[in-house]
Amino acid sequence: MFGMAANVGEEEATVSLVDVLEEDEELENEASAVLGGSDSEKCSYPEGYVKRQALYACNTCTPKGGEPAGICLACSYKCHEGHDLFELYTKRNFRCDCGNDKFGEMECKLFADKEKVNSGNKYSHNFFGLYCTCDRPYPDPEDEAPDEMIQCIVCEDWFHGRHLGCVVPDCVELQEMICESCMNKTPFLWNYAADIAVPPITKVSPCKGEEDVKVEVENDGEEKKINNENLKSPVDEKVQVNGTSTCKRKHQEEAEGSSEEGSCSGCRLREMKASGRSRTLQGAVFWPSAWRTKLCTCTDCKVLYTDAGVSFLMDEMDTVLAYENKGKSTMQAEQAGGAEGRDPLMSALNNLNRVQQLEIIHEYNDMKTELKDYLQTFAAEGKVVTPEDIRHFFEQQQSRKRRRANTGQYYCS
Repeated sequence: MFGMAANVGEEEATVSLVDVLEEDEELENEASAVLGGSDSEKCSYPEGYVKRQALYACNTCTPKGGEPAGICLACSYKCHEGHDLFELYTKRNFRCDCGNDKFGEMECKLFADKEKVNSGNKYSHNFFGLYCTCDRPYPDPEDEAPDEMIQCIVCEDWFHGRHLGCVVPDCVELQEMICESCMNKTPFLWNYAADIAVPPITKVSPCKGEEDVKVEVENDGEEKKINNENLKSPVDEKVQVNGTSTCKRKHQEEAEGSSEEGSCSGCRLREMKASGRSRTLQGAVFWPSAWRTKLCTCTDCKVLYTDAGVSFLMDEMDTVLAYENKGKSTMQAEQAGGAEGRDPLMSALNNLNRVQQLEIIHEYNDMKTELKDYLQTFAAEGKVVTPEDIRHFFEQQQSRKRRRANTGQYYCS
């Protein structure tokens, strides 16, 4: 045990070094989970259209104005080191473009034998470093408003919380979000939203004309507008969503058009339509964990998902959470090295006396500060940190340690 605070009366507030290291280890695992699910040594192209992987776009090789392209984690290290890269987080069903016709004369150093283009890939403005309905970069040097970016699980674009057309709920990291545009492209999801999605948060002080306004989906698929005041016809009324006008009639036609779909014996979707539950057809929708298991998987509904291009919703392993958990498991297995029981380093720390632990914590804090400063130089220059860069850092650490030992300089307390 070692002291972390001043004495309080006769008692010393203490925390173990093991606790500190375990907390840092947990934060590092969470931060690197996205990368842990992808191979950092081999190009992912031979694997075909990968179910989900970490992706980057190279602004140096494929700048805005040209064709969009995406590269895998390994190629970002080996083929595009020192380039201006956009980190795209993860994308589903994507095949690495590095070295194909979109890159001109450049060849992939890891796997050169590639098709001219990957026709199955889907691209968006994200590949040029732009996001959200506002079509702005992230981070945005001109936007000082504190806000979080949330990814839609359908189009996989990222949105500012304030541009989602709804109030962002608490614990959003535990939920999945579908933006309003994607909800309108798959109108049958509004029926599920009324039954299993996170209820929309009502504003405390709505503007005049917005009090208690909602659109109900009737049993026959027709919408009915309810308001405390006399309102215009739903046909004439429009609402502003994310800066664009959305006609309520369009919602009505889509809901009516989808009422015939998915109908078969025992269809869960049809049961939800018949339940009479309602929800406002506006704004992004947030879904609780495991909500996908509640989707109907009857024959007609499977066809419905396929035709709408969202068949991946039936696969729980498609989620980013499942991908991150896979990455964490991979990292933990590598760290364990096949050994059973507790990490030998952590066990050894418990056997040190207080003075030895204090000496180690001084060294650890110095190393942590220097590593942070070292990595900030890469962030400032927009460079990707490679395994070689990390090895170089620790080689420098070892060199300085040897020089201190030769001059008899030791840290003690």
